[in-house]
Amino acid sequence: MRKSLLLSLTGMVFAGLMSLGLGTAHAGEPVKIGVYYPMTGPSAVYGQIGYKGLQLARKERPKVLNREVKLFLTDNKSDKVESANAVSRLIQKNKVDAIIGGLTSSNTLSGAPVAEKAKVPMISPWATNPVVTQGKKWVFRACFIDPFQGYVGAKFARENLTAKNAAVLIDISQDYCVGIANFFMKNFTKMGGKVVSKLHYNTGDLDFTAQLTAIKNKNPDVLYCPGYFKELALIAQQAKEVGLDVPILAGDAAQADELIKIGGKAVEGLSFTTHFDEKGVTTESGKKFVKAFRAAYPGITPDSVSALSYDTYNILLDAIERAGSTDKEKVRADLENTKNFQGVTGVMTMKNHDMVKPAVILTVKNGKFQWLATVQP
Repeated sequence: MRKSLLLSLTGMVFAGLMSLGLGTAHAGEPVKIGVYYPMTGPSAVYGQIGYKGLQLARKERPKVLNREVKLFLTDNKSDKVESANAVSRLIQKNKVDAIIGGLTSSNTLSGAPVAEKAKVPMISPWATNPVVTQGKKWVFRACFIDPFQGYVGAKFARENLTAKNAAVLIDISQDYCVGIANFFMKNFTKMGGKVVSKLHYNTGDLDFTAQLTAIKNKNPDVLYCPGYFKELALIAQQAKEVGLDVPILAGDAAQADELIKIGGKAVEGLSFTTHFDEKGVTTESGKKFVKAFRAAYPGITPDSVSALSYDTYNILLDAIERAGSTDKEKVRADLENTKNFQGVTGVMTMKNHDMVKPAVILTVKNGKFQWLATVQP
């Protein structure tokens, strides 16, 4: 009788705990989100400001499913091999429930297969190369892809800059640069323009005078150079030095304050396609983010990487909430079902693991980034 009563009481207590959500396998445990960002190396500028966006998002939303959210940050050192290793460590050592990262397309392309094989949901805030998600079941992104960005850039060159002939200068060591340049050229030609020169350089190069002199001799109306800020700033300076006085058009990697710090007056008038600008905010969450970011980080301007990182965190947590658990398959399925998400960077819907969302066009004017237009998909 005593044994029967004890078992009955034990069952009642267990049932009570279950009704409170305390008897589940993960109750009380944090939701573990891995992050692999470039905190050092050539792309550290993006990683550092992007992580500020993530920290702000977590500060505002520290829990999901009544469980604490814990971020595990791993530095991929702006390196492809380190990116794959970082994802492996997050999965094997930290036992994360999901992963945010990488940022640049090249590093994300290295990390994605690791997450895919391990069947861990991964979402990149900023990797625009379409190959990142192609054929993947577990890999997503919170940004638009380069076919759209290349189209917007070509349309701006033809219609706003009235360019008939374009020269293209490509960083061949970066998958992002190669991809977006190809989409720009395809669309520019389709719109009636002509590509009169296509030349290359590598990340870390300092002297571009040979390429720029050759481009000058082709008399282009615009120079399309979708590179990262350091090389882009040097290219703008050296273009002036060789007498190549044409508009420079770039991609979203140009959006870093360091572009203006390094390039100075040479980058005045440079325009680029990107994801976000505080003056082009169209959603309430965007307005809230700008105010909160300015308050949290005085003197630092919120940019695309910080805004996209903030959005990515909330997109992931929304999927976890809809899933009702951190079960990886359920979270993956609910990431696929993201629709009309009211993000900082616009209203967006997931389609084939890529976000359909607006693009923004900025230019450098009087030493600052200035919003020109928002282009809907």
